[in-house]
Amino acid sequence: MKILIVDDETLIRTVIREYCENNNYEVYEASSGKEALNLLLNYKYDLMILDIMMPEMDGYSMLKELPKEKRIPTIMLSARGEEYDKLSGFELGIDDYVTKPFSPKELIARIKAVLSRSGKITQEIYTCEGIEINYSAHTLKIDGKVKNITPKEFEILTYLIKNKGIAISREQLLSAIWGYDFFGEDRTVDTHIKMLRNNLDKYRNHIITIRGIGYKYVENEE
Repeated sequence: MKILIVDDETLIRTVIREYCENNNYEVYEASSGKEALNLLLNYKYDLMILDIMMPEMDGYSMLKELPKEKRIPTIMLSARGEEYDKLSGFELGIDDYVTKPFSPKELIARIKAVLSRSGKITQEIYTCEGIEINYSAHTLKIDGKVKNITPKEFEILTYLIKNKGIAISREQLLSAIWGYDFFGEDRTVDTHIKMLRNNLDKYRNHIITIRGIGYKYVENEE
């Protein structure tokens, strides 16, 4: 599920991003209504979290300019909780309204509710042959048996699956899983990949090595 966060406050976007990514959503950001409008006209998203008060173009103006065929489920954020503001948002087609300051956990619950109502059910479980991953429970099953893997192995596996079919460099994995300030070596990634493959048993070949680059997850073994 792809979520677009539209807010001119970097801190707000960062908090929402972290909670969304922890719930296995793919997150994109825009700092103004104008930037968001451009993204919505050119790319597809499943849900938008939209602030009202922003520079260049506010949330209301952006929704008015967005063509109907480009509309997506929307949760509006605002520091103003007046009934008029809420009604204005609903008249423009929003699905929910959250007043700042807000609870990130409550926002996640509202995201799931809106996606459910709109028919965009979030995928909690991934399956491929005998591989079963429960994103919420952070568990991996192979042919029905739970495998005891480390948190880092789980993060690597889910990251590769989210980007299945795409060659991911060791540097990308280091940055995504360990963080940009991690000073480890490529061997750190290679070691975890080796352990992860061992845990995948006979399905180990779903993670293939791309010589000179890194690794790629494929659903149809190559």
